[in-house]
Amino acid sequence: MSTVLYCLRQGVSNLRRNLLFTAASVATISACIFLFCLFFSIVTNVQHIAYQAETTIGITVFFNESASMEEKEAFRKAVEEHGGVKEIVYKSADEAWENFKNDYFGEHAEELAEAFADDNPLAQSDSYEIFLENIEDQEAEVRFIRGFDVVREVNYANSVVSALRSLNRVIYVVSAAIIMILFAISVFLISNTISLAAHFRKRENEIMKLIGATNFMIRAPFVVEGTVIGLIGTLIPLILIRVIYSRAELYVAERVSSSGSLSALREVAQLIPFGEIYPAMALAGLILGVGMGFVVSFFTIRKHLKV
Repeated sequence: MSTVLYCLRQGVSNLRRNLLFTAASVATISACIFLFCLFFSIVTNVQHIAYQAETTIGITVFFNESASMEEKEAFRKAVEEHGGVKEIVYKSADEAWENFKNDYFGEHAEELAEAFADDNPLAQSDSYEIFLENIEDQEAEVRFIRGFDVVREVNYANSVVSALRSLNRVIYVVSAAIIMILFAISVFLISNTISLAAHFRKRENEIMKLIGATNFMIRAPFVVEGTVIGLIGTLIPLILIRVIYSRAELYVAERVSSSGSLSALREVAQLIPFGEIYPAMALAGLILGVGMGFVVSFFTIRKHLKV
């Protein structure tokens, strides 16, 4: 226990001796981990929104005005027999009009829709909404559906999903490049900090070796120093990102709830709850920050302190 306490005290002492390099190392790691957490949040939420768009917004099929209910039912059975369909939901013209009123007129829906009291403007807008087991089959399913003469129009969210996937790839590439650059800078600064501390204590370490100190006791304080730098540099951005994400979550929820957009959009455009995303993000950040501080200091002191 006394050896462990000694190594901890010496590691903290090294931090104070090299305060400028320590502050620079902590700041760089903090920036690196902050950007990692920021991009982690963005990429994860874009993937989440894309998944919600894929699973929540299905393929909407509208029929010709002359189509009978028997023809529509025959279409339904043919689609089910074709396979790959998770669910088919029928939406009548009256339901379509009610949803339209609520989405676009809001709390004044009944007042503004009085002019259409005896005439449903969406009388020919009954539809089937088709949800697939695998969204990758969407294009093939749309081609199959368009082959029916009874079908007038097919709406689906392929462009939205494709745009989200492209955005996700761009964010991933940019974030990876920036984080790699910051990691390289962090490694350089931590290595210099440890090397400087080893230089200042070179004579002391030689004396300790002569009186019987083990390699562990001589090297451990420097590893402690690097690990503490990584820990402090990680905790700061984790606290900051927690505040920022919580506020962003509230802001998005308020904006979406007050929006006059379609109800389907409100279901899709929601951030992942903070409690679900933060544990994985914090764990990854700690592993990266503390692990980087430990590994860099461990190999740096082995290279510069031959004992």
